[in-house]
Amino acid sequence: MLILVVNCGSSSAKYQLFDVTRHRLLAKGLVERIGQPGSCGDHYEAISLIIRALTDPREGVISSAREINGVGHRVVHGGEEFKKSALITGKVIKSIERCSELAPLHNPPSLLGIEACLKILKGVPQVAVFDTSFHQTMQPVEFLYGLPFKYYRKYGIRRYGFHGTSHRYVAHEAAKVLGRPLKNLKLITCHLGNGCSMTAVNRGKSFDTSMGFTPLEGLIMGTRSGDLDPAVVFYLMKKERLTPGRISDILNKESGLEGISGVSNDMRDIIKGARGKGPGSRRCKLAIEMFIYRIKKYIGAYMAAIGGLDAVIFTAGISENCPWLISRIAREMKPVVPKGVRFLGIPTNEELLIAKDTYEIIKKRVR
Repeated sequence: MLILVVNCGSSSAKYQLFDVTRHRLLAKGLVERIGQPGSCGDHYEAISLIIRALTDPREGVISSAREINGVGHRVVHGGEEFKKSALITGKVIKSIERCSELAPLHNPPSLLGIEACLKILKGVPQVAVFDTSFHQTMQPVEFLYGLPFKYYRKYGIRRYGFHGTSHRYVAHEAAKVLGRPLKNLKLITCHLGNGCSMTAVNRGKSFDTSMGFTPLEGLIMGTRSGDLDPAVVFYLMKKERLTPGRISDILNKESGLEGISGVSNDMRDIIKGARGKGPGSRRCKLAIEMFIYRIKKYIGAYMAAIGGLDAVIFTAGISENCPWLISRIAREMKPVVPKGVRFLGIPTNEELLIAKDTYEIIKKRVR
């Protein structure tokens, strides 16, 4: 069965085509700069280009779009409504639209991709796989903030968590590596890229996660500040006479590793800078130490929260490019974690999980 996985951003459309039953990736690619001169005018045109590339008589991997059995879409925010992936219907589309208020930069492009695929691949089942759904097993004691309860009821202000597809994938892969059922394991999964998050996975379910109402909460990230006293926001706005939009840009786009190091949001550049001398080198070293400290702090907190620990899993770009980081954290946490805890690096594959979810939903629909 051929499943096309689509991940649309505001100006991009990534895709992968899987033969799920044969466990094969057939093709992958990216359309960039949508809406800019020299590229596709909109997402409909981008999806059309992708289908043409897949069916090109000379270089394509399939002879006709009719060979595609289903399309899986990455959707960042499903709110509280979606606890698992869902077959896309008119009702589901309306729900994704409602959640756009919570993810204004992410859900609207996903909807554009969905609408384009519905028009171009008429009759082909479409499935939405949500970043937030894995974390819907959290309980109120874990996901609520210490705000007046009416704001949760009126506006849905709570911890939602993100990177759920990645955390779910590596948790399942870790169970294979450990040779034990996932339902018997206590894991902490660390997705460390430009965006970073950690999740306490207790017996296969998300118990708690570091990202919150938005992806800004939690770990220090490439350009995001992570955990911060809210009073700092008001103080800075007053002292610097900042608008809400400007303070949002500072916290989301100018902070984190880039803001601390003054060099880059890329850990590889920061490591290189740390090997030099002078103030720049000291700031790079500080950024690395702060990054590692926050991870260790969350490991300790989550280990206490789930009452034990079998393994800590590291995935995504920083984890894959900096194996020394895993070794160092393992060494420094060894005196405080239970004996026998494994520290593992496992590459994530969110697209494959999206393809598998799509396949399972379509298979049930056919039955």
